[in-house]
Amino acid sequence: MGGLRIAVFASGQGTNFQALVDAVQQGRLDANIELLVCDKPCAPVVELARKADVDTFVFVPKEYASREAYETEILAELQRRGIELVVLAGYMRIITSVLVEPFYGRMINIHPALLPSFPGVNGIGQALAYGVKVTGVTVHYVDGGMDSGPIIAQSAVEILAGDTEETLGGRIHAAERQLLPQVVQWMAEGRVALEGRSVTVTA
Repeated sequence: MGGLRIAVFASGQGTNFQALVDAVQQGRLDANIELLVCDKPCAPVVELARKADVDTFVFVPKEYASREAYETEILAELQRRGIELVVLAGYMRIITSVLVEPFYGRMINIHPALLPSFPGVNGIGQALAYGVKVTGVTVHYVDGGMDSGPIIAQSAVEILAGDTEETLGGRIHAAERQLLPQVVQWMAEGRVALEGRSVTVTA
């Protein structure tokens, strides 16, 4: 089969993983999801991958001496499968140079805030606590820092009176499920160019 060969890294529920699977199955995304990488064997995303007939690489970080040790195994698996794009979709671990360097410009992450505001954990709660009126989601390249890579695309989400983390999170996650497959499709079409911190998406 043709299409961009991608690997998805996820740690939790897998809603963005499923959004990518659905987009492929519906013909909206010209990609093949070759592998799910997950650091939590009991995470719901692992079962989603099995249902979608996607191979998994599941590991327990504490069984390795270091991040670099398990990332070396992951890198070998990505290279063996000819992975062209790595998509971090709710993967809750810092990526080291072991993976960043060989995949720089071919590794993206989705974050539930309008970066550079509210990086790191709980971007939704951070935005609510700060009192901003607009937040959203960001898809960016991974550069090894904390949500610091060049920004590819963003989608704004208004914060409404009375919002809680749960209600705002529902709208944030809906925006993520739309934006992430769209950006991956742009990359599959070769429309995304990276130069320094500047990212251009051609029509």
